[in-house]
Amino acid sequence: MPDPAGALVLGHGAGGGVKSPDLTAAARVARSAGFSVVLVEQPYRVAGRRSPAPASQLDAAWLTVIASLRERELRDVPLVVGGRSLGARVACRTAAGAVAVAVLCLAFPLHPPGKADDPSKSRLAELDAVRLPVLVVQGEKDPFGMPPPGANRSVVTVPGNHSLRSTAAIEAAVAEWLRTVIAGRS
Repeated sequence: MPDPAGALVLGHGAGGGVKSPDLTAAARVARSAGFSVVLVEQPYRVAGRRSPAPASQLDAAWLTVIASLRERELRDVPLVVGGRSLGARVACRTAAGAVAVAVLCLAFPLHPPGKADDPSKSRLAELDAVRLPVLVVQGEKDPFGMPPPGANRSVVTVPGNHSLRSTAAIEAAVAEWLRTVIAGRS
């Protein structure tokens, strides 16, 4: 895309690929807003494995892809990183290293199902560590929990659970947020 408004790079969840309804909805709305979009399949999925690699390997693979994109297609373009579930966690952990301007989290897994009362299982620190604008789009009945809003974090609740199949609600939330992220950079 010549002269894109920005770029959106999205990663998938632990058990799925880049064709999940929420990722395709976010990609669709970003493209219509003038963004270049890249959907990244993690190496463990490309290799046919179902279980994710350790976080350090996921993060390293993600940053390698981002660096490659930054050298070519996404040079000098404001970069928004994100993903669904596990992909959202990777994006949060690597946002600074990716030199992103914002993070999009679809179905962020705040804690494992049934572990809300165990502070050692919380992943809120990954969200709190991000100093950039963050949008979390979360199903109202997500068994992985509901992240709270924060200083730079907006949380939009949509119908559904962790699957996030309400694509119209996702598209509306992402479209509005992308406009504010890019407008905020002008």
